[in-house]
Amino acid sequence: MILVSSCLAGMKVRYNGADSLNVHIQKLVEEKKAMTICPELLGGFVTPREPAEIVGGTGEDVLNGTAKVVEFSGNDVSDMYIRGAYEALNVAREVNATLVVLKENSPSCGSAAIYNGSFENHKIAGNGVTSALLKKEGFKVISEGQISDIFLD
Repeated sequence: MILVSSCLAGMKVRYNGADSLNVHIQKLVEEKKAMTICPELLGGFVTPREPAEIVGGTGEDVLNGTAKVVEFSGNDVSDMYIRGAYEALNVAREVNATLVVLKENSPSCGSAAIYNGSFENHKIAGNGVTSALLKKEGFKVISEGQISDIFLD
């Protein structure tokens, strides 16, 4: 089973109440080849919610306690991101996920790039909290931009 970010399948679960529809991913879900997951909702967030970015590092650093996920207003929401990551890990294990496709740049789901914590639209190389945990646990995690490289025509 392929696990995909809910927003990529067209669900309006992003922080601003929008989606990030990818028609290839939506098709995989419709064909029952993939199932959706939103680590932020699993962590206890609602939609809409404040934008958040990782401050002081990457998802690995948040898991290690040396960086934080902070909302635009300054609230530290690291615990909710970590909880969502572990819930996502439980789902990935339950469905025996062979591939995980997550939304790039997200503080949860970024698998190559995340925002740098300045809330000024600057990105750095790095994983979000969920991507970092899933990779650490041996799951193959890619972004929506890489999906066509894997198996789509």
